[in-house]
Amino acid sequence: MMYLTMKTILDDILETKRHEVAAIYADPAHEELERAAQQADPPRDFYGALVATPARRRLNLIAEIKKASPSKGLIRPDFDPPELARAYEAAGANALSVLTDETYFQGHLDYLRGVRAAVDLPLLRKEFIIDRVQILQARAAGADAVLLIAAALDDDALAALMAETHRWNMTVLLEVHNAGELRRALAIMKTAPPESVLLGINNRNLHTFEVDLATTQRLREQVGMDPSEPVVSESGIATRTDIDQLAGQGVTAVLVGETLMRNADVGDAIHTLMGPV
Repeated sequence: MMYLTMKTILDDILETKRHEVAAIYADPAHEELERAAQQADPPRDFYGALVATPARRRLNLIAEIKKASPSKGLIRPDFDPPELARAYEAAGANALSVLTDETYFQGHLDYLRGVRAAVDLPLLRKEFIIDRVQILQARAAGADAVLLIAAALDDDALAALMAETHRWNMTVLLEVHNAGELRRALAIMKTAPPESVLLGINNRNLHTFEVDLATTQRLREQVGMDPSEPVVSESGIATRTDIDQLAGQGVTAVLVGETLMRNADVGDAIHTLMGPV
């Protein structure tokens, strides 16, 4: 008997990424990426910025620059990444995340370049990374960290991409959503250099894009984790109550995008969500 498996949103995104990576390699210009990465300014300390003791706030913040999403469509029509980055920095964000996916999030690698020139904060390239060439792109554009998604990568690919990221002295934000992914991540993290990987728990299911903020607490309870292990909670964080709840669960930092981007004044949105600096 044959069983048909329905394609998910993540399946569609990864298929698109495979085509994009093939197009990068088909362009002779990709041969210059290694040199461009070598000539980029040294990476800023993304890991250190997220594990430092927050000043007056309960948690550290990765503020995200995000124009749109597959589930919500256009989020911010008046989209100026450098201006948003400066407002985030002034409001006390610890680091920034910049969406570079074009097809599904209306992002662009140029947004990362513009933000790098505008602020001194460490930057994460928020992308569905499946190949080392995307890491070269990230470093050449000024990223200090990259997102690696356990749901999108098998163990061999994950280990190889982590090694490539560490070769450039960049931080990995290693994202998981369920107990199986968390077990895989914790095993791989044991092989990584000290202070080079941050564990991210995504409250969003990338197959369905449904969000459950309880995912963070559930994973910490389901799988034996070192309580001192830094954890970043991602997605679905909208209120000060959410922040207080996550702080009580031992979370180190949060990654917040839509809640901030829907506010006309993103600086005020940070103060409302996180408290005063």
